Amino acid sequence: MIITRTPFRIPLGGGGTDLPAYYSRYGGFILAAAINKYMYISVNRPIVDNLVRVKYSLSETVSHRDELKHDIAREALRMMDIEDSIEIVSMADVPAGTGLGSSSCYAVGLLHALHSLKRNYVSLHELAEEACELEINRLGKPIGKQDQYMAVFGGIRAMTIDREGKVTIHMVPIDNATMDELNRNLLLFFTGITRPAENILKSQSSHIEQEKKDVLDNLHYIKELGYQAFEAIKTGNLTELGLIFDRHWNYKKRLHPEISSPYFDHIYEEAKKNGALGGKIIGAGGGGFFLFYIEEKHAKLRQAMSQLGLREMRYHFDWEGTKILVNLFNGLR
Repeated sequence: MIITRTPFRIPLGGGGTDLPAYYSRYGGFILAAAINKYMYISVNRPIVDNLVRVKYSLSETVSHRDELKHDIAREALRMMDIEDSIEIVSMADVPAGTGLGSSSCYAVGLLHALHSLKRNYVSLHELAEEACELEINRLGKPIGKQDQYMAVFGGIRAMTIDREGKVTIHMVPIDNATMDELNRNLLLFFTGITRPAENILKSQSSHIEQEKKDVLDNLHYIKELGYQAFEAIKTGNLTELGLIFDRHWNYKKRLHPEISSPYFDHIYEEAKKNGALGGKIIGAGGGGFFLFYIEEKHAKLRQAMSQLGLREMRYHFDWEGTKILVNLFNGLR
């Protein structure tokens, strides 16, 4: 048996500029942090038969990988040239559809486990690019590249993406005091609403391809805010980071009508009334988690969000990225 652990992530700046439709024209920039909430994948070779078993929110048992309904598992097995005789089980700290990058965590964690099973060495960049190839090119998911890279590398990272799709990723220089303050002041609250991101992301990509000026202007400004957020963290000016979040949210809402709603706008305004300098919905929007930056009166904000029915998810940053927790595979069936 092999078990991998892969972190979820929270975006801090530049979201949307990692979509192929955007970076292939203008280049992208992403700022994000991995957190200690994880996707766990276990892989095993069955002893008594040659069946394929995949357990997630459903359970599948089939004779051949091509019969699987779980698209990521099916495509990962194709990429690794495994047709049968495999068991895959997944568990996660956070459900799908919450904007924390769960599908990419699954892809990265499974590919990592399968490479270990086959005793293949791949670099971190290769693993991230394989996950991008699986989700974006093979499955045609309308997503960007930040989720896969953050799942692989962990940490607080800045990513630049050139027009050919090449990703350069590096750790944001941050001292321990700033890191502790950032962790203390960034609060996550679950709205209780899960949703697929595909419709919003497909619409954004289509508008980029059509060169709609308002969408492009908003994304250009969001990328600029990403650079500003990077400088704010690097220099320890976290008050400015909170104010950047506020500007970012007002521009992000303009990208698609389903990103926010009167209910979400009310949550945001109540958060600001209770001390938040700024915030955002994590991921494409429409549900999932709100992330707020607050420097004082944390308890007041927590109480206000609780009264609105939101549940806080406490966390710390993850610095390891995807890793093998258990490897008991001896090469024999």
